[in-house]
Amino acid sequence: MSDGNEQKDTPSGRKPLTLTRTTSTGTVRQSFSHGRTKQVAVEVREKRSINRPGATPGAPGAPGPGVPPPIKARATPAPEPLQPAPKAPTSPGAISDEEARRREEAVNRSLAEREARDQRARAEEEQRRALDDAQRRKAAELAAIEAEAEARRRAEQAQAELEEAAAERAAARAAAQVNPQQGGGASAGPSLLDELGGRVKSARKPAPVAPVKPAKKGEPKRREGKLTLDMVEREVAGDDDRVRSLAAYRRAQQKEKERRAKLMGGGERDQIKREVTIPETITVQELSNRMAVRVADIIKYMMRQGQMMKQADELDADTAELIATEFGHTVKRVAESDVEEGLSGEVDIDENLLPRPPVVTVMGHVDHGKTSLLDSLRETDVVSGEHGGITQHIGAYQVRLKSGQRVTFLDTPGHAAFSAMRARGAQVTDIVVLVVAADDGVMPQTVEAIHHARASGAPIIVAINKIDKPDANPTRALTDLLQHEIITESHGGDTLAVEVSALKKTGLDKLVETILLQAEVMDLKANPERAAEATVIESKLDKGRGTVATVLVQKGTLKRGDIVVVGAQVGRIRAITNERGQQLQSVGPSEPVEIMGLEGVPEPGDVLNVVENENRAREVANYRARAKKQKTSGGPSRTGTSLESMMAKFKDSTAKELPILIKADVQGSAEAIVGSLEKLAHEEVRARVVLSGVGAINESDVQLAKGSGAPIIGFNVRASKEARDLAEREGVEIRYYNIIYDLIDDIKGVMSGMLAPLTRESFLGNAEVLEVFNISKVGKVAGVKVTEGVVRKGAKVRILRDNVVIQEMGTLTTLKRFKEEVDQVQTGQECGMSFGQFQDIKQGDQIECFNVEVVQRSL
Repeated sequence: MSDGNEQKDTPSGRKPLTLTRTTSTGTVRQSFSHGRTKQVAVEVREKRSINRPGATPGAPGAPGPGVPPPIKARATPAPEPLQPAPKAPTSPGAISDEEARRREEAVNRSLAEREARDQRARAEEEQRRALDDAQRRKAAELAAIEAEAEARRRAEQAQAELEEAAAERAAARAAAQVNPQQGGGASAGPSLLDELGGRVKSARKPAPVAPVKPAKKGEPKRREGKLTLDMVEREVAGDDDRVRSLAAYRRAQQKEKERRAKLMGGGERDQIKREVTIPETITVQELSNRMAVRVADIIKYMMRQGQMMKQADELDADTAELIATEFGHTVKRVAESDVEEGLSGEVDIDENLLPRPPVVTVMGHVDHGKTSLLDSLRETDVVSGEHGGITQHIGAYQVRLKSGQRVTFLDTPGHAAFSAMRARGAQVTDIVVLVVAADDGVMPQTVEAIHHARASGAPIIVAINKIDKPDANPTRALTDLLQHEIITESHGGDTLAVEVSALKKTGLDKLVETILLQAEVMDLKANPERAAEATVIESKLDKGRGTVATVLVQKGTLKRGDIVVVGAQVGRIRAITNERGQQLQSVGPSEPVEIMGLEGVPEPGDVLNVVENENRAREVANYRARAKKQKTSGGPSRTGTSLESMMAKFKDSTAKELPILIKADVQGSAEAIVGSLEKLAHEEVRARVVLSGVGAINESDVQLAKGSGAPIIGFNVRASKEARDLAEREGVEIRYYNIIYDLIDDIKGVMSGMLAPLTRESFLGNAEVLEVFNISKVGKVAGVKVTEGVVRKGAKVRILRDNVVIQEMGTLTTLKRFKEEVDQVQTGQECGMSFGQFQDIKQGDQIECFNVEVVQRSL
């Protein structure tokens, strides 16, 4: 291939294959301001067309580029009459004349179609260009007509102003001639000027405004902006009209607005006054956005006040209000807690209230038969599933009676560690059933349950259980209750009491009737036609189902798919399950159910609210999370202050700490364990909970326990295989418990072992130094006489001189009597003593001998 230059013929006589150049070069002179010019090289590309050899260039039948020339048919002699000529033999790979002719016709047809398409395209392009030219010419003509009309209007206005001014001057001269005496000072002016040969200068005639000439197409004008290849091609093609850019149009609009503002006599535009909403804390950047002012202006104002600020710094509400007022805005103060306004909905009116089932909480001392009593009512065996026969988390059930009525029961733990659970049960209940064993009477947790019931204001129904036992004494149990101001009807009070036996199932019907009677007196009602509001009774993390929370609906109807906010957690309810495992679409008031779909595990006692959208739910949850964090850390404080207080706390505190990592099956059990460990705290040792959570023990827990040096306590949970292997490699101890008694006892024993033991001294005897002997290779030996008690070899000694202790906790290493070593010496006898490395012994010193006993302490 060549670049278009001529080349010599080859020796074979054939010319080399070449392509003619499809570009033509040229130069364009570019002019700039101040007389500067520049030569620019320009290439114009042309369409390439390849002609067949021997054909006329530009012939319509010429094949296009890349098409091989047609194959000519070989000439054959004319056939003889009556004898057809034989066909020439075809060699392998050759094509026949007919095939060549068909190919040539196909090529010709293709070229003809291509040429027709090109002609149509060129015609359409010419038509489009003609239309564009016509539109531009019409626009230019309209602009010229408008400019000419504007110039004519301005000229007429100027002429009218001149005529009006001439008329005013003529009227003034006429008035001066009529009243020559008036205005003496004014008339003396022209006469004085006439005497001095002067004249009055007339007002200058304003020059008429020159009409704006319309721009003509093709008139040369100076180029503006950057020269591009596209601009050169348009100029070469004759289509060099430029389109105004959007940025230029906006700049022109801004300039026109400024010009009009100046003509109207207004200077700078007045500042817009806004109502600025200011929370408790706000950053400088956010305050500038709300006031629509620059951050630099706020920083300058604060610098004038003597404070250096950055845009990320936080301002308190008072400072932000001062800044906003200084800038001329009005202030609306709000608090972060305002996000919770309207979350509970409107107050229900009596017309919308409908009867609801009562919520009954069964409370009492541990092992007094609370769960067994519920089993008898539900005719199920739940107590067999409780470890150790004690309830360790709240169970919520709804009993359907034969009459069709429903009663919701909450079974609370009776162990002392579950005080918080009993308090939550009392908060959401309508009636408290206080179970007292007829053989045990009133116990500590019975008294605590009474206090919780009184704090909630719920009425109490006393159930005397275990009346079937031989040593049962219901009268004594009722009498014991009198000490705690629980006066039953048999003693002249208003508290209902029922004797039942959960094992024999006696008295249950009377207990249910008493509960329904109390509920009827209380007239319990709720509005089901509103957004639901519920209380979390228990929550846990299930491996297969995720976060599962047991809630008790108190108002409204909870539906599947509702967006809820529970404490600091949000979620969309994916499933609702009752205590029988049935899937429900919606639940009404006083119904306990398990819900799934929350993003995290909520705290027991948190309130569940249904909100309109997810954004509102996250806003409330984020506020509650911040409030909880501030409460945990002791409120918002600066880092320096908190570090100083922390160092002072560590410096003053000499208590040892036992780090513990706790994982439980439900949140309430973890809370009870943490509360029990906090009660075990001593001034010398305390338990520090590194982590308290729900769910199985995983590898992250093992890593955290290794870093903090804490054992892992699993309550009704197990570790995964990976976590067990990692714990074995890292040497982390994992302990499993299913009864809270054993867990607390073991932790108590470990903490007791960390206490410093007590040392007790038991007096043995006294001795007096009579003489001191200095023996080589041994040192000083005291010759003493036992004055009281007995002295023993190896015992501890205290040496006093003039009633001042000079040696404390020394050891009697050698005890001899008549050159024989003995173990002890009685009162009145003399002996020799040495005290190891202590050699400062003098005559008259008193020696006190005693034993030290180490006593292990316990919590």
